[in-house]
Amino acid sequence: MTQSKRLLPLAAMEKILKLGGAERVSDKAKVALKQVVEEAAEHIAEKAVKLAVHAGRKTVKAGDIKLAAKQ
Repeated sequence: MTQSKRLLPLAAMEKILKLGGAERVSDKAKVALKQVVEEAAEHIAEKAVKLAVHAGRKTVKAGDIKLAAKQ
């Protein structure tokens, strides 16, 4: 398995899964959640940047993120 960019720590993925009710979490589950969350975050970020540029701004604001996540 190749190691991807370390944007989000695996420990955070374990915490999220445990908050969801898991008693134990495998390493593969942490990696899988990390990949899914990073992909979703990347798509949201791309949409948010487009929204900010469309509004004539260089700065991405919280509203851009929220709107991009709804789409």
